[in-house]
Amino acid sequence: MTPSMPIARSRYPGTVLTLLACFCLASGCQKSNPNSPKSVELLNVSYDPTRELYHDLNTAFAVSHEHATGVKVTVRQSHGGSSSQARAVVDGLEADVVTLALWSDVDLLRKKGLIADGWEDRLPNHSLPYTSTVVFVVRKGNPKAIRDWPDLIRPGIEIITPNPKTGGGAKLNFLAAWGSVTVRGGTSDEAEAFVTQLFRQVPVLDSGARAATITFSQKNIGDVHLTWENEAHLEVAESKGKLEIVYPPISILAEPTVAVVDAVVQRKKTGAVAEAYLRFLYEPEAQEIIAQRHYRPIDPEVRRKHVADFPEIELFPVTTIAKDWGDAFEKFFGDGAVFDRIFDTKPPS
Repeated sequence: MTPSMPIARSRYPGTVLTLLACFCLASGCQKSNPNSPKSVELLNVSYDPTRELYHDLNTAFAVSHEHATGVKVTVRQSHGGSSSQARAVVDGLEADVVTLALWSDVDLLRKKGLIADGWEDRLPNHSLPYTSTVVFVVRKGNPKAIRDWPDLIRPGIEIITPNPKTGGGAKLNFLAAWGSVTVRGGTSDEAEAFVTQLFRQVPVLDSGARAATITFSQKNIGDVHLTWENEAHLEVAESKGKLEIVYPPISILAEPTVAVVDAVVQRKKTGAVAEAYLRFLYEPEAQEIIAQRHYRPIDPEVRRKHVADFPEIELFPVTTIAKDWGDAFEKFFGDGAVFDRIFDTKPPS
């Protein structure tokens, strides 16, 4: 038996350490670092009708991320009117990420110093993992024969839509109604007259999209509900045959953007996981979930697979009625802007 020899002290300790470090990185032994977190909790502050969507996405991401990294992730949710949610984050709600209805709601956080400049370009497709639009939900058989935007303001039609001051979907309803006039060649004066009459026929302004759904589908108030495409599908499915969807010939292209809230993740040290979570939304697995929940995926292959689920209608971008989303917010919903002006003219019910 050959006697064991004493191990000589290396003349190149730095080289040995470097080789050991490289071996650890290659073999994955960094996972055993006692300083690495074993679990991470994120808060996703979202808009009103995304509860079901993010329930599914959060589950899928948690499985995927733990398999890849060994880190368990729990994603908590907060839902409400998109504009109200943005203000809640400004007021201190500790959102690691926001997935809000409107670009302007996310950009408010940038203006308040919570998100860095250039946030739109940090994720694919200008931080837009899916799109949507506004459609109509009516009573079964469409007894009021509502098929297009001009039908909404016929005498005797009651319209359910949330308050544009608090909800992102409500702003989209307003902009879709406005654009249904101007994109077809009407003037701004004609569009203002149209939306003024429309809001005169709204019996109640709920604070967000889900509350408006309850008003229409459960309280049986109104003849037509203006709502997100995905919310319309859920509403009809849960009505057990009492409601149906009407796709108008033209509507707005909704662009709900997402972002990491830099000020929060820096403080909580959750930035890497928060970014991984939002990047997961662009993966084929997540895009499939998005399509199944009736949001319009941006992945071309997933979109082709579900083409029959998304009827082709003319979707106009916000730039047809304003310079951009920020300009649309100021023009239509800022203090003293168009909505304030027309709502002040609404006669008491």
